Amino acid sequence: MDGNGRWAQARGLPRVAGHRAGADALRRVVESAPGLGIGVLTLYSFSSDNWQRPAAEVKALMGLFQSYLRMETGRCIAEGVRIRMIGRRDRLAPALQKALAQSEAATAHCRTLEVRIAVDYSSRDAILSAASRLCKGASREEFSRLLGDAPDVDLLIRTGGEQRLSDFLLWECAYAELLFTKRMWPDFGRADLEEAVAEYYSRERRFGRIPEAAAG
Repeated sequence: MDGNGRWAQARGLPRVAGHRAGADALRRVVESAPGLGIGVLTLYSFSSDNWQRPAAEVKALMGLFQSYLRMETGRCIAEGVRIRMIGRRDRLAPALQKALAQSEAATAHCRTLEVRIAVDYSSRDAILSAASRLCKGASREEFSRLLGDAPDVDLLIRTGGEQRLSDFLLWECAYAELLFTKRMWPDFGRADLEEAVAEYYSRERRFGRIPEAAAG
């Protein structure tokens, strides 16, 4: 979900306007995902490093996140969308923590799509936390469970033109197909998601194996 601030600045708008437009893009993508065969959608909304941004922008982001939960939870229930958060919660305002918990509880029964929202998230911190709790000789499956029942990522899309993972789902992306687009997140819509999914299906995924024809 990258490029909100630059999108706004290119239009002579304050950065928070870009974040509001990004929330609209989030709605479009969530609505489009189930029809494209997507069952789990993880969105990087706020990294642990983003606390270094100006306090006013951080406050606006957190307020927007809380408003989004309040406005969209009912729609998510109606459309079968489960909301889950990954990342730290202890540094979030109590009101936002409460809103998150309420949305998660209200949508826990939904099965059409699981939307995992990464807030105050650092993949390195998540890995370190899981490793500190890991018993000797534990399996990859157990490690994934300690990361928060983290499913493997099939396709990672980064908007905004940057070509790096930025501390996002490093364990889960071990065999992810990576797609980088210059399109800013506020402009990202169903057609872009369809194109990304089509690109994903055009790629050969071998997971370290060799094609059957070559093996023969």
